[in-house]
Amino acid sequence: MALTSPLQDDSINQAPLEIVSKLLSENTNLTTQEHENIIVAIAPLLENNHPPPDLCEFFCKHCRERPRSMVVIEVFTPVVQRILKHNMDFGKCPRLRLFTQEYILALNELNAGMEVVKKFIQSMHGPTGHCPHPRVLPNLVAVCLAAIYSCYEEFINSRDNSPSLKEIRNGCQQPCDRKPTLPLRLLHPSPDLVSQEATLSEARLKSVVVASSEIHVEVERTSTAKPALTASAGNDSEPNLIDCLMVSPACSTMSIELGPQADRTLGCYVEILKLLSDYDDWRPSLASLLQPIPFPKEALAHEKFTKELKYVIQRFAEDPRQEVHSCLLSVRAGKDGWFQLYSPGGVACDDDGELFASMVHILMGSCYKTKKFLLSLAENKLGPCMLLALRGNQTMVEILCLMLEYNIIDNNDTQLQIISTLESTDVGKRMYEQLCDRQRELKELQRKGGPTRLTLPSKSTDADLARLLSSGSFGNLENLSLAFTNVTSACAEHLIKLPSLKQLNLWSTQFGDAGLRLLSEHLTMLQVLNLCETPVTDAGLLALSSMKSLCSLNMNSTKLSADTYEDLKAKLPNLKEVDVRYTEAW
Repeated sequence: MALTSPLQDDSINQAPLEIVSKLLSENTNLTTQEHENIIVAIAPLLENNHPPPDLCEFFCKHCRERPRSMVVIEVFTPVVQRILKHNMDFGKCPRLRLFTQEYILALNELNAGMEVVKKFIQSMHGPTGHCPHPRVLPNLVAVCLAAIYSCYEEFINSRDNSPSLKEIRNGCQQPCDRKPTLPLRLLHPSPDLVSQEATLSEARLKSVVVASSEIHVEVERTSTAKPALTASAGNDSEPNLIDCLMVSPACSTMSIELGPQADRTLGCYVEILKLLSDYDDWRPSLASLLQPIPFPKEALAHEKFTKELKYVIQRFAEDPRQEVHSCLLSVRAGKDGWFQLYSPGGVACDDDGELFASMVHILMGSCYKTKKFLLSLAENKLGPCMLLALRGNQTMVEILCLMLEYNIIDNNDTQLQIISTLESTDVGKRMYEQLCDRQRELKELQRKGGPTRLTLPSKSTDADLARLLSSGSFGNLENLSLAFTNVTSACAEHLIKLPSLKQLNLWSTQFGDAGLRLLSEHLTMLQVLNLCETPVTDAGLLALSSMKSLCSLNMNSTKLSADTYEDLKAKLPNLKEVDVRYTEAW
């Protein structure tokens, strides 16, 4: 009746499913064959309806007990595909998520194993370069995160002060009355050992094993702790997610070993994350979903997990799109991201810095706050940068040269050590010589003298501007017009060397976002800027908020949005003249 009724009402198809679900809960002694007969019988009803919660439990049980049953492939596959393609809120329907999770694990138990899972993911994406179903990726990621969390759940639940998954996903572990975080909680030092640690005497090694049916965590303890770390451990605020995995005063190494079933589950779902990262159209959303580190700290302390996940992070680091590789950084200041986690000294770093160098290279290419990024590297990662430069890594050689060029390093001894490092390799020596040449040219360029106003002829190029500025002194230049020339963002590296520049006209040029980012960081005293009919977008215009001296700004005929315009007005207190005609903000 439900299948043949002309009435279009979800409850008509749902009613038989509810009846079957209730009958199954009352009849627990059915044979496996009877289970399969029931599933096949209700299969037509599942084509356009989600199974009710109790029925999901029944399906989960079947997936666990008979993963090789043909029912799993023939009946459950279209049901799971429908769940993933629709706008599903797994928070309200957790059993649908659990059913999807068990179904994928059942596929993994087949002879072909991950090949079957891979084909299933391919079928969900579709044959084209762009997946037509926007909900598939978020739903798959939600299933993966829940499955990975479940691998460590029993151990996590045994810790009454472990942060919840929601807290970790949100990336905000607020200061509270919790006990010390995982590495500290695992240890129960005796008073005499604490006394020995306080006096920094001979190290003694102890081991604490926390066992559960799925997980064995062995913590080896040594007393060779650094005083700085000891001080930080006494802070009232709770350490952030990555800090709590670093070497603590009571814990030098921590290894997590999963049971066989949890290990298979982890391997399956990490492999799915790797598959998802291979799709170009899915990678931006995947990077965004993983930017606030969504995994429990027990997972991040698990060497096998971080080693397998490294493939995903590498895919992000290789992607030239800023929306992808910018997600390597933390979601906000004060929180560590994947960049810190996989940097030398980070808990997940298992190489000599190759991935770190790749991440730095891609981030430097798009990071408009270059000086701030370099300052962060100088403060936290200068040693690894110098070591990699000493081994001939070109990216790190460039980084050290930029640190010298932007005067990031104040200490004279450190500067000399950087110079010695650069002169130790052929590539370093060559780039340092180029830096010295640029510095000599810069001194000549910034020497007082020359014109106060300058207008380049139309059709002039970046090379023409560079040639002109290298011909003499322009320390007095305050007004520069490049209107109707062929200059691009590449000329920004020459413009930022003009110390007195206050007015800049870029009307009808090809000057874009990358150039704006560089200007915003170095020409903070600029007062007048004309960007009329340039290809700049919100991504570059937002960077202008740091140019507090701007009085006049022309954004006529650009891709300015209303939101960005409001943001700029709020952050530029001296802005008096603005032209936003022929933009969305007009």
